[in-house]
Amino acid sequence: MRVAILALQGAFIEHERMLARLGVETFEVRQLRDWEQHKDGLIIPGGESTVQIKLLRDLGLYAPVAEAIKSGLPVFGTCAGLIMLAKTQDGEPANRLSTMDIDVRRNAYGRQLGSFYTEAHFEGVGDDVPMTFIRAPYINGVSADAKTLAVVGGHIVAARQGAQLVTAFHPELNDDTRIHEYFIDMIRQSKSDM
Repeated sequence: MRVAILALQGAFIEHERMLARLGVETFEVRQLRDWEQHKDGLIIPGGESTVQIKLLRDLGLYAPVAEAIKSGLPVFGTCAGLIMLAKTQDGEPANRLSTMDIDVRRNAYGRQLGSFYTEAHFEGVGDDVPMTFIRAPYINGVSADAKTLAVVGGHIVAARQGAQLVTAFHPELNDDTRIHEYFIDMIRQSKSDM
């Protein structure tokens, strides 16, 4: 199994380390020729969604990445990755990758000082899942067949739709591997469904 990690900006190294602990091969996507390698899944890390979308477009990666996700490539977006996958932001078209039927609120918890850590239940993973929020978004709502996976303080902070998984927090910044294991299981399931 090989997982591509979008490495244009943001916290991609931590995802690589987490997957290495699980024995999963990764490679960084920085340009179109990287993207053309074989991959079984994709991680879009936290960082700055506006910068990442601009770079995707500038580097000619936007269309192939969006098409692959729409065609069923398993994808895991954390924080900015969630923002990039959401179809709408506060009820308006998001004009990003926009592949997932969720509505996002950016910087929902405020700026850097609004960062926090908690532990909560995550559907399909278990209880006491560590959740580190850094200038995090949250999900205002899910629609179509998107499903809520975790709620903190009355706000949706994780969701899944088909082969797409998003978290408002950064599971790669903690030692708990369960959410990455969940994503790996999604990839295996996707391959067995083919």
